[in-house]
Amino acid sequence: MKVLFIGDIIGKPGRKVVSSKVPELREEYGIDMVVANGENSAGGLGLTPATAEEIFQSGVDVITSGNHIWKHKEIVPYLDSGPPVVRPLNYPQGAPGKGYLIWNKVLVVNIMGRVFMDALDCPFRAIDHLLNTCNPTPKFVLVDFHAEATSEKNALGIYLDGRVSAVVGTHTHVGTVDTRILPKGTAFVTDLGMVGPKDSVIGNDPEGIIEMFLTGMPHRFTVGSGTSVFNSVLVDIDDNGLAWDISRIDLEVG
Repeated sequence: MKVLFIGDIIGKPGRKVVSSKVPELREEYGIDMVVANGENSAGGLGLTPATAEEIFQSGVDVITSGNHIWKHKEIVPYLDSGPPVVRPLNYPQGAPGKGYLIWNKVLVVNIMGRVFMDALDCPFRAIDHLLNTCNPTPKFVLVDFHAEATSEKNALGIYLDGRVSAVVGTHTHVGTVDTRILPKGTAFVTDLGMVGPKDSVIGNDPEGIIEMFLTGMPHRFTVGSGTSVFNSVLVDIDDNGLAWDISRIDLEVG
């Protein structure tokens, strides 16, 4: 199967690009499944039911998230209502929503790092527990590791090598050039990147960000504008659930 993983969708510009490019890419590459990180799709921070539905209508099958998933209160009942949206698996017991789901016999897991992030349960042990207790475990297992530190992302990829089909990093909004198949057959990339304004600071208008760095004072961030980038990777997975190819698909949309 062919799976397209899309980086963090940033606000309305990101949603617009996803809506225009995903149908084209599905047809061009014969894509079977699309997974996108949507935790910044509502005004640049968080996810709402309306923005989630807009992303689904664009051709995305499953939405993953991260630490900003809780920004808008209306997302809480939506997460519990059953749409294919996942929040990080390693939030403590009792958190709304679910950290994994099975979509068309594919297990999709969202998990969050702890280095320079919130102090959550151990992502390594959390996914160990899931893989050991999910019975039967689907052949195809896709992991979105929402984390800051490249070392933590690399470590989890190697830790899961041969046990899952793909480990893709999100959160930094900066795509990395290390797409590779690990020795035991797991596709890996440290970070997918983003879908949002190119001439920005990780999707935000530069003015407020630069002012914050210059003064040390908090500033309101707004989503940038102009030409957008579309960062993603395409992974080919064999019938045994192991990857045989991974390649970046990076586009600019004016």
